[in-house]
Formats: sequence, C-alpha cells, structure tokens
Amino acid sequence: MTPAPLVRTIRAAVDVDAVVSLTRDLVRIRSENPPGGESEVVAHLRGVFDDMGLAGRIVEPRPGRQSLLVATGDGARSGKPVLLVNGHVDTVPVRPHAWRHDPFGGEVHDGRLYGRGSADMKGGVAAAVTALQVCRSIGLDLPCEVAFHLVADEELGGELGTAELLRAGLIRADACLDPEPTGLALCLAERGLMFARVTTRGVPAHGSEPSKGRSAIISAAAIAQVLHDNEFPQTPHPLLGTTTCNVGVIRGGSGPNVVPEECELQIDRRVLPGDTEQSVVRGIIDRIASLGLSPGTDYDLAVDTFCEPSEIDAGHPFVAAVGASYEAMTGRRPGVTGLPFTTDARFMRNQLGIPAVVFGPGELGVAHTVDEYVDVDSLVTAVAVYAHIFASFTGTQRLRDGREGSSLDTGVGGAPSMT
Repeated sequence: MTPAPLVRTIRAAVDVDAVVSLTRDLVRIRSENPPGGESEVVAHLRGVFDDMGLAGRIVEPRPGRQSLLVATGDGARSGKPVLLVNGHVDTVPVRPHAWRHDPFGGEVHDGRLYGRGSADMKGGVAAAVTALQVCRSIGLDLPCEVAFHLVADEELGGELGTAELLRAGLIRADACLDPEPTGLALCLAERGLMFARVTTRGVPAHGSEPSKGRSAIISAAAIAQVLHDNEFPQTPHPLLGTTTCNVGVIRGGSGPNVVPEECELQIDRRVLPGDTEQSVVRGIIDRIASLGLSPGTDYDLAVDTFCEPSEIDAGHPFVAAVGASYEAMTGRRPGVTGLPFTTDARFMRNQLGIPAVVFGPGELGVAHTVDEYVDVDSLVTAVAVYAHIFASFTGTQRLRDGREGSSLDTGVGGAPSMT
C-alpha cells in the first residue's frame, strides 16, 4: 500500500472506544509494585492476544511476578525483521484517600482517563496492542514481525522483568519501541540512577556529656549537606542536563540521652550517559572526602540499586523512522526529549545493542502522581502512529541503506551512540 492510502486507511480504522476500553480494563486491575503481582494484568492481556489468534508465553521467576511474551510470527523463519514493543504492567503504589478520582476506576472526564498506571504506562501498552489490532483489522501484511514483551517489575528496576528475560536469552529484535509516557515526543536519552546507603560511625556517650563521644548524626548531617542537591562536576547533557543527588531518608540514634553511634542516609543519585557504577561511587566518596571523612573508617557506603543511563544516537535511522511515522499520521514533526529517570530501554541499548526509542502517550509530569491521567486524544494518536510504525518497519539495515525512512532534524547533534 502506498504511503497516502496507508495513512488514510489507518486513520479510518482507529477505534477510540477500543483503546479507551483496553486502557480502562488494565487500570482497573491492580498491579502495584511493591508488592508486585502482575499476573492478573498478564492474564487479561493474554486473553486479548488469544482473541487475535496469537499465543503467549509466560515467564514467572517468582510466584505472581509474570511477564507476557507474544509475537506475530517467527522472525527467524520468515526472514522478516523483528520490532519489539517492551512495556511494563506494574505500577507504583496508591494512597487512595488523596485522589479525587477512583485510582482504579478508569473514569473519563473532560477527555482524560484517570487512574493509577493510565500514563505510566498501561495507556501506552493498550495503545500498542490496539495498534496491532488495527493492522490486523485492515488486513495489512506487515513487513516485520511484531513482538510484545509486557513485563513485570520495571518500577523497582526490572530485575524480575526485562532483566530476567535478558538473563534467559529471550530478547531478540532489530529495534525496540518502548511506549513509556513522553508526551509523544521521541525520548533518545535517559538518566541512570543509584540508590545507596551511607552509614556513619560514631562513639557513644551519655547525652549529658556529648563532648566525650562523637555523634554519627552530626557526621551524617554534614554528608547530607555536601551531597543533597549539589551538582557533581560533569559536562551537562543536551537532553538531560546535569546530575542530581537527593538525600531522601535519615535514620539514627537510640534516644535523646545517648550520643548516637550510627546513622544511615539513603540517597538517590541520577547520572548521565557515560557514568558507571564505579565512577558514581567514586564521585560520592570524593565529595565526602572534602569533610575529612574516610570510607571504612568513618562511614560505610553500600549500593542497593544501580540502573545504567542510556541513549541512542539522534541520527540513528530508527529514530528517523519513528519520527517519520509520527509526522505521517499527525502532519507535525515530533519533539525530542530526554527522561530524568530510567526505563527498560536501557537493557536493549546497553546490553544487547538493540536501537530503542521511548515514545508514548501521557505526560511525564503526571506519572506517579495523585489523579494520574492520560489524554484520550494522545491514546488515539499513539494507536495511529504505532500502527504506521508496524506497517512500515523494514529493519534498521534497510533504513541505513536509505531505501526506507527519512531524516529527522532533532536539534541534538553529536550524542554518542549506545547501539
């Protein structure tokens, strides 16, 4: 089908009620993480794919922590390139009393669908699944195999989701689309994160004679001052800006009448492409050293979580292909952005060399918030753009050869490729 008729056909086939209904269904199924428990969402999605005649595979590293793998065919046998859609089905927890709308109701008011996960990212998952339904409803013979990895545990680092699929050797694709909420801008880079604990050591003494001891809380307070919201020496990234550090928790002491011998800080460091766990730890130690404190003597540093930063070269042909589909379906050029947090796209970019673009409905600013919502119009646009991507993806090698796709002026030149 030539480009203009394809655009018209896809537009005519997009069903607003279908994507709203599926998004609502997913929002109504609780999958807060912690504690997890994605199995009910996976069961519902498996039924949707069953109705399309597509069998799904369940990966369950722990009871209830399920990921669903579905593909439109066997790329190895068909010779078609594989386009992977990776999306998570867990959400952050909810405090329902703070919401004006039922967090698990999927209510639509004034063009917005409300509920936990509506933006992050059950709306994006629903849009991608609905896009495949659109392609099948109009009888398109897709030039690619579309694979869905609808995974657990992304909100807490992906260890039981995409990381498990990576360890099992189950991720094989020519490119990856991650429908996280970006306001339908192309996200080409994302910061990494480190959650770490700094435990200071003191010398206990009676509270009436504090000079005879050494307060672990005072040391911790000094460390908090040099770490919290202070920039670490680094060249700003064109899409991500600078690094950040948040001291989010402090615990210490046993009572007001005892000089505390131990105090713990919990910190959140957001880092830029090029940073490694080792370099980030070194930076923290160097900053604390300005206080005259030494690791192993005055304090201990333990890393709980490290999620790598990642990016894709702005000039990569898959970036241009996603941008071209957006422009074809909307008549507008897409925006380009970076994310201050990490997504599962990092596994594809960093560990597997699979080009990945994060691009989805919903605004980043409402993710994880009270009265989270996704605009219905953005869901509809996402369905149309995803369907166009599925209908036009011929593999990154052909795109590189210039036979498909178009250039995209992102305004961000020179970003190093992680693919």
